[in-house]
Amino acid sequence: MALLHRAEIRPTKLELLAGWLPGRRWYSGPAAGEPVRVAAYRFDDPAGAVGIETILVRVDAGPVHQVPLTYRDAPLADADEWLVGTTHHSVLGPRWVYDGCGDPVYAAALTAAILTGTGQAQEYFEVDGVREIREPSMTVATTGSGGAPVVGAVRQVVDGDPTRIGTDTVDLLVARRLPGAGLPDGGPAAATLTGRWPGQSTPVPLASVRPR
Repeated sequence: MALLHRAEIRPTKLELLAGWLPGRRWYSGPAAGEPVRVAAYRFDDPAGAVGIETILVRVDAGPVHQVPLTYRDAPLADADEWLVGTTHHSVLGPRWVYDGCGDPVYAAALTAAILTGTGQAQEYFEVDGVREIREPSMTVATTGSGGAPVVGAVRQVVDGDPTRIGTDTVDLLVARRLPGAGLPDGGPAAATLTGRWPGQSTPVPLASVRPR
């Protein structure tokens, strides 16, 4: 489950992405456009330390882009190239926002979500001690139903479309433009995450994982 806060965030996530997206090699859209949120889904960090949210955004009439983000209360060591920016959360304080593809916590959460079949985390608010569930803005499904290995460190990231993440025990692919050209066939050992959102009734491949 993912605990949310009714809070003010400055700059907003979309404001951060407006300055960051045009510099990505996989981005396809106007350099000066304003990103619009299409949908989003979250994973849970078992340690409760890192927020993990994947946002689907569109700029003007361009394609939908998938942007995994992680939110941290301190900088991630040796990860400056994956820093999207910093923001202030009125409840949690300063937050360092990273492209999740360079964050080992995201790699582990994505692997577990796909291979175990758990999918996305349920989102909720705590209001006067009462839990209020927020309905998801999209649905995701997985082909996995077993166990997940300990991912370990992120050893290599090839930041294209799809973005390739190599870890100690698994290789991950994350689609950037949706629906795009899809994901390469990872063979019978690969498991896949797909998603649907308003206006997209056919499941779209979002990510895949293949044990090494």
